[in-house]
Amino acid sequence: MTTLQSSETSAAALGTATPYAEVKETHSAVVFLVGERAFKLKKPVDLGFLDFSSPAKRLRACQRELGLNRRLAPDVYLGISDLNDVDRKPLEHLLVMRRMPAARRLARLVRIAATHDDMDPELRWGLSGLAHLMAEFHTRALRGPDIDACGKRDAVADRWEANFTEARPFVGTTLDGDAYADVCTLARGYLAGREVLFDERIHRGAVVDGHGDLLAEDIFLMPDGPRVLDCLDFDDRLRFLDRIDDVACLVMDLEHLGSAASGQSFLDAYLHASGDQPPGSLVHHYVAYRAFMRAKVACLPGAAHGPWVASALLDQARRHLDDGRVRLILVGGPPGTGKTTISAVLAENLGAVVLSSDVVRKELAGTTPDARMQAVFNGGIYSPDWTHRTYADLLGRARRHLVLGRSVVLDASWADAGQRAAAARLAEETTSHLNQFRCVVDNAMADRRMLSRASASDADPAIAAEVRAHFADWPDAVAIDTSVSVDAALGQLLPRLQPWRRAPRPVRSRMLPD
Repeated sequence: MTTLQSSETSAAALGTATPYAEVKETHSAVVFLVGERAFKLKKPVDLGFLDFSSPAKRLRACQRELGLNRRLAPDVYLGISDLNDVDRKPLEHLLVMRRMPAARRLARLVRIAATHDDMDPELRWGLSGLAHLMAEFHTRALRGPDIDACGKRDAVADRWEANFTEARPFVGTTLDGDAYADVCTLARGYLAGREVLFDERIHRGAVVDGHGDLLAEDIFLMPDGPRVLDCLDFDDRLRFLDRIDDVACLVMDLEHLGSAASGQSFLDAYLHASGDQPPGSLVHHYVAYRAFMRAKVACLPGAAHGPWVASALLDQARRHLDDGRVRLILVGGPPGTGKTTISAVLAENLGAVVLSSDVVRKELAGTTPDARMQAVFNGGIYSPDWTHRTYADLLGRARRHLVLGRSVVLDASWADAGQRAAAARLAEETTSHLNQFRCVVDNAMADRRMLSRASASDADPAIAAEVRAHFADWPDAVAIDTSVSVDAALGQLLPRLQPWRRAPRPVRSRMLPD
């Protein structure tokens, strides 16, 4: 067996309140904590997704766990020892570890922080150090064709389906049937239109041999830096993943522990340290995947927590999938109704891309957005042919964002039913959620806005009157009163886009230009 290394952990480091001996049990292992050591014993179980049913398999599992975890915590994973019978024949194999102080366990620190309004600076510092550690770990992690294959869209879909199948026996008892069905629908819908995104992630080198099960219970924020334990070792394919999937596991867990702020702090620090810029929808998707997987595990016999934990995790998965919907949002109306202002604020609030027909039209004409052009109703660059070209280019740009998981807000009049039908086809082809809003305001106020504003639009009150007269009925659009403040207008929009949010994200109050 491997020679045991020396340990720096002392009784003082463990804390006077720490019992000398403890026993911890999971569905697949028993951990004996004795003094400065931890001894991990694999249970003789076959759970389908892991098989420790024979001594040889348990030994291989110990060896694999030792080697993989030394990547992140070499001074914690000390070696393998035998548990012998009276004849000194091995009965079992024990993974020997340095015992970490419970007071420095991230889960404990986060539970304490969750009771305060402001995050503890020491915790924030520790999460930042952890984020940098994981970013460096992912930078040097193994990559290759076999690893890349596990990051493809179809491979991620297969993992979802395997979890759906394994969770199905608990639907109607431990898991709510409606919530389960919503998760299945939303996850499959996201994946259906995002093959380009997953291929692009592979091209960027984002798929790595990672940790695979990053949970706060297995992380210790020590004075000399974090220690990350217990990586996923029983199935390499589940550890070959997008680095955002890896960190999303901890984001999910911190949120589940009651500190979404800690999860966001860790995620922000990781993105800064790694330089990665994934679409927000992908982060939501992977957080949801992790929450659903933990919900399934919480249903298994011997799980440490009750049914309420599985239910909370299932709800967490559903909320993140809903927040992570890729949306195509049409914001329309005649000139002067405030659609450009509303589009910009809505895109900022949702983290979406905003595209404007006025800007696209000017770019196609070879001029700058602020250049003033003579506006003639149905003439010049506002002729039907030019308008058709503008909207086609607008939708083409939107497609490139949607397939990469970025929601898009399209700022245009959308006066023509045929153009709206083309947008609906684009949403269907990219499995994006279509939302349609028509800005409504008194004609006199709209005219005053046009005369006082500076924008890419060339419309004046006369043009606006023509647009209003020829505006095709838009029964699928939700009317938004834009005679009010931006906050109030946004308050009409967000409940229709974010039903799982308890309250809209605050936006500084200001009036639409009048």
